[in-house]
Amino acid sequence: MRYVQVDSQSDPLAPEGQVPSAAREHDMARLLGEELRELGCDDVVVDEHAYVTASVPASAGAEDLPALGLIAHIDSSPDASGADVRPHIVHYEGGALVSGMVDGVEVATTPDDVPDLDKLVGQDIVCSDGRTLLAADDKAGVAEIVALLVRLRDDPTLPHPCLKIAFVPDEEIGHGASLLDLERFGAAWAYTVDGGPLGEFSYECFNASEAVVEVRGLMVHPGTAKDIMVNALTVAAEFQQLVPAFERPEHTCGREGFYHPHRMEGTASQATLSYILRDFDADGIEHRAQTLRDIADFLNMRYGERTVSVRVREQYRNMAECFAGCEFLIDNALEANRSIGIEPWIEPVRGGTDGAQLTFRGLPCPNLAAGGYNMHCEREFVPVRSLELTVDMLQHLVASFAVPQSQKG
Repeated sequence: MRYVQVDSQSDPLAPEGQVPSAAREHDMARLLGEELRELGCDDVVVDEHAYVTASVPASAGAEDLPALGLIAHIDSSPDASGADVRPHIVHYEGGALVSGMVDGVEVATTPDDVPDLDKLVGQDIVCSDGRTLLAADDKAGVAEIVALLVRLRDDPTLPHPCLKIAFVPDEEIGHGASLLDLERFGAAWAYTVDGGPLGEFSYECFNASEAVVEVRGLMVHPGTAKDIMVNALTVAAEFQQLVPAFERPEHTCGREGFYHPHRMEGTASQATLSYILRDFDADGIEHRAQTLRDIADFLNMRYGERTVSVRVREQYRNMAECFAGCEFLIDNALEANRSIGIEPWIEPVRGGTDGAQLTFRGLPCPNLAAGGYNMHCEREFVPVRSLELTVDMLQHLVASFAVPQSQKG
């Protein structure tokens, strides 16, 4: 609850290459650096890009084993306000989970919205007051990792290899921990703690690209515009109407990909549309990019060459193809959940984590649940019991790496 009150929201409109995207992310980084030092961690570094890294020495007998990384991100989503977060605990007794009141209207989640609520009756649940994000994505993951480190400090007999800790900025805007120096970090394998409900485990994610559509209009006086004017706003609206209507986030689930227009701005002279493209299949993501290019070609035939242009940038790829030979990362995570009485399930991430890019950079890094629900909106919440059980799960997980993986079983 203390962490979520630190505003560290990332900024998607920051200049390209600026890391962190918002200076406020440094506040969270400095706080965590101080706490890691107080916990006795080694090699604590808080760098100029708001990356926080540290090491925890191995327990007795595990000193020669490969180091294991634990990673979470310090920024919160820009999809709703992250400033002046006021967390509180609701003792949930069934029905609608009311986070708070905004302008006299309840901000509430019902069991129809989140069926898991029926399993949470009688539990304490952390919510915002309904005006902002809670920022459990991913302050819950940060808190769970730090809570694990407190346990390991307080009980040196708990088994674990050397642990490498990283708290990174700008995950929510696709940065992907790209500035994490993997050689200096020193982990052989890692996990991000950035998933959803307790028991969820993911080693597969979307292929992701960002597309920017630029429309250049031809502006003349509207009184003499017939057969001359090309209104960029009109063309941009037409572009969006040509994107497959039922392949938008609001109409897709499971393994279905989508086109998501998330920003539109401009004038009659110039307009910009920004899309995120998602697909689990590599050919599928390229097909989506080509569809946008084909729409641009069609509109250019209608309105004139170079009226519409499309730029596509790859953000991350599906990490599932990279785990051959590292299946123990999956097995250990599933067993760690079972050891605390949770039957896990494997969920392809309809999104991405820092682990996707890190995996392709050579650090295999699947994703563990952090326990939250309703991410990226004012109705976000996390059960207290999920936070506690996640720390139990992490304790079992790091213990499973305190023996050589070839000797397991």
